[in-house]
Amino acid sequence: MAIDFADALLKITKDRHRTNILKKHEQNLLAYLVQRIPAWITSDMLTLIGLMGSVITALSFVLATYVNRYILLFGILGFIINWFGDSLDGRLAYYRNKPRKWYGFTLDYCTDWVAIVFIGAGFTVYVGNMWELWGFIFVVLYGWSMMIALLRYKLINVYVIDNGMFGPTEVRVILSLILAAEVIIRTSIIYTAIGACVILFVFSLLDFIKLLKTADQKDKEERIQKETAENTNV
Repeated sequence: MAIDFADALLKITKDRHRTNILKKHEQNLLAYLVQRIPAWITSDMLTLIGLMGSVITALSFVLATYVNRYILLFGILGFIINWFGDSLDGRLAYYRNKPRKWYGFTLDYCTDWVAIVFIGAGFTVYVGNMWELWGFIFVVLYGWSMMIALLRYKLINVYVIDNGMFGPTEVRVILSLILAAEVIIRTSIIYTAIGACVILFVFSLLDFIKLLKTADQKDKEERIQKETAENTNV
């Protein structure tokens, strides 16, 4: 079993550069899970499961608004389901040696965007009034971080989904804690959400500045290569 685990861990991590805090524990758990996913479950099914998790979280906001605040706890379950589907869909394909790199990349990215829009919409329903603006701001900032990941991939051909020590998993954990805090202390979600937006903005801004420097350096390298080629042809 140790050999199987090591093989699974190698297959699911060989194409990913991760820097998040929970990296080691998360990768070990994923390596354990991919070996136990039934053969009839496909990567596309897992993507759909992940999206359904986000729908559950969004619905928990809506139902908590009109029924009972404690329903927000189902939002935590939604984040767990979302992590399960979203984290395992691509890893399962690599483990089974059936990766569809560009298909999976396209489907996963678009699904992630739809998922975060659902959650942001649910939040705006729950908080209402002027505070709903922070749901919009969170969706925009998360979209910015996704855009940065795409641009980085274009520039250096390395796909990184983490902002320093924080990745999607850490964001889910933080949002789950925010939901739990709201159940205990009503309206605390407003202030914790603002704090989360500020943190996301700072990390995205730092990532953006770093990406700009990388882009500038690549421009210089390409200019030097072009000048060298022109001089060689003279």
